[in-house]
Amino acid sequence: MLRHGTTARQSGRRLAGVLATLGLLASTSGCGLLGGEDETSPSSGGNGSLEQSSITVAHLPSIDVGPLYLAQQRGYFEEEGLTVKIEQAASGQAATQKMIGGDADIVQSSYVPFFLAQAKGTAEIKIVADAVAAAPNTFQLVAKDGSGVSGVDDLEGKKIGVSATNTIADTIVKSVMKTNGLDYESVEWVQTSFPDTAAAVARGDIDAGTLIEPFLTSGAEEHGVRPIVDLATGPTQDFPLAGYGALAEFADNNPETVAAFQRAMQKATDDAQDRSVIEPVIVDTAKIDPSTASLVTLPQFHSSLDASRLQRVPDLMLEFGLIDSKIDASTMIARPDAT
Repeated sequence: MLRHGTTARQSGRRLAGVLATLGLLASTSGCGLLGGEDETSPSSGGNGSLEQSSITVAHLPSIDVGPLYLAQQRGYFEEEGLTVKIEQAASGQAATQKMIGGDADIVQSSYVPFFLAQAKGTAEIKIVADAVAAAPNTFQLVAKDGSGVSGVDDLEGKKIGVSATNTIADTIVKSVMKTNGLDYESVEWVQTSFPDTAAAVARGDIDAGTLIEPFLTSGAEEHGVRPIVDLATGPTQDFPLAGYGALAEFADNNPETVAAFQRAMQKATDDAQDRSVIEPVIVDTAKIDPSTASLVTLPQFHSSLDASRLQRVPDLMLEFGLIDSKIDASTMIARPDAT
């Protein structure tokens, strides 16, 4: 575990090599909930009350981060006295390495890498804000006509493409198969990035693949793949997918800064419930054209973190062997008002 007196950059040099072995890849649209639901007026961040007025936030390019950019565009960070530099990362592993190495203060990722890092002692993590939860028709298993895979009952013994193994992608498929009494251990998991999955299914390289928006919509348009299983149903309905995390050292040493980030994200997330507001933003953040953006099914944007909902993630990870012992998610939620 990281110790309080060690700087993030020094710790990162020791830990980056360890993290690389964990394969911590973001799995969903980023694949994607704020550490308090208090929406009181902002503290006087602009007059120097913040411990750190400039922060770097790294994220994966996806629909999930629409509210992050909305907060930037609408000046919500500035109102809180925050200057936020936003950077994209190539993968969940890359984003987490940025955080551990001290090159990013807060990162957006699927939740699995955060809990894996915590469980394995690679880093002590605090989750500072939610991002998205699975909504109907936003996280699906797709196949092509004539492939012999037309529903969940056809998945045993098949090749299934996932963004990475031991992530939320394959774990949710396992959960759906188990719920339906199927042998998920018979599956051959094939690592396939979301942008490449539809084409791989269309070619027959894999029998089925997990997709999120906007790749569901573009995959149907460009490659003719179609959904066969909605992964946001049953035990994984409204499942927390992605959020924003920081090193515990950063969160503990900068409670006012974290609280300012949380308040700004809460405002932007509230605004994002209006599709007419968020749709133009995701055109840029997800790198899609306006016509595709108008067709995509949006995830459930969240900001406030609920411990009982978040607990579903490590519980599912424990059930399917990603971690060896139970993690209390409530201890990982950053609650700066309580410090």
